[in-house]
Amino acid sequence: MVREKDYDRNCHVYKACCLYALCNYDEAKRESLKGPESALQVRLMFHIAHKKNDEKNLMTYHHKIQESKEVPLKLQDQLCLAAIHYLRGHFEEATEIYKKLLLENREFSAINVYIALCYYKLDYYDVSLDILQVYKNQFPTSIVA
Repeated sequence: MVREKDYDRNCHVYKACCLYALCNYDEAKRESLKGPESALQVRLMFHIAHKKNDEKNLMTYHHKIQESKEVPLKLQDQLCLAAIHYLRGHFEEATEIYKKLLLENREFSAINVYIALCYYKLDYYDVSLDILQVYKNQFPTSIVA
């Protein structure tokens, strides 16, 4: 696609997402920077900075994520931020973000699984099971639950 004359430059970011999934973080970063700055690129670069232990870029992209105001993007950005908090062992911060998102988006019941994981990591096993049960009631055959 990128060999076409007037290709969509977002292809670089999509390719970078694939490279990230393959754990090729350096290559993912290079490819992502070839594309236009977008909300997806910022979230991807945020995750790459985390994986590379690049605190400077982590903070740069953290600020860019917090500046997002568009409603659908804000949701995705907040989920991204919560994921990084979780990966860094900041379970309380992740829980607060997830709880806020669930209050604003009741139809996204899968967020209960993430909240349950956070409480589990905080050693609140009974609370974790109670929250997980909310999701399991809706999706009793869920492998994840």
